[in-house]
Amino acid sequence: MLPGAVFVGLAALFVFRLGGGDPSQVPSALIGKPVPAFALAPLEGLVAGGKPVPGLSNEDLKGKVTVVNVWASWCAPCRQEHPLLVELAKDPSIRVVGINQKDNPDNARRFLGALGNPFAAVGADSNGRVSIDWGVYGVPETFIVGPDGLIRHKHIGPLTPETLPAFKARLKEIPPA
Repeated sequence: MLPGAVFVGLAALFVFRLGGGDPSQVPSALIGKPVPAFALAPLEGLVAGGKPVPGLSNEDLKGKVTVVNVWASWCAPCRQEHPLLVELAKDPSIRVVGINQKDNPDNARRFLGALGNPFAAVGADSNGRVSIDWGVYGVPETFIVGPDGLIRHKHIGPLTPETLPAFKARLKEIPPA
């Protein structure tokens, strides 16, 4: 009888945990900590306004509130959230940058060429190592980094019209440099 009771108890626990909670609210051990040290080369051949779009490093994330979006051209949810990133990038008080994860440079350039480039800088994370250091579970994920270089917020999954207002509210909570 005891094994049956244990089984029923565990089954109830699993059902309860599967049905509860928001998967985009997975806690991150990096919140409130400095951005991991990294230096990524630029996305090969990406140009904006006639100039090459620079790569990205942890030093680039200091001095201004920055939205860091981890994305890939092969990611369907990345395509869905992209217009919202383009809209966000229109705000001059926010810098939007990208980490292009495990992507083919030609496909990534075509993706940005077709949908618009909201990124002031794009680092090519060809092997995914930097994304792992950031604690990325899968693309897309979007971080807010304060002007002090500390990670202030992590959004798992695509930004949507429903989640964008709360994300913008989190941005406004961070004082500019």
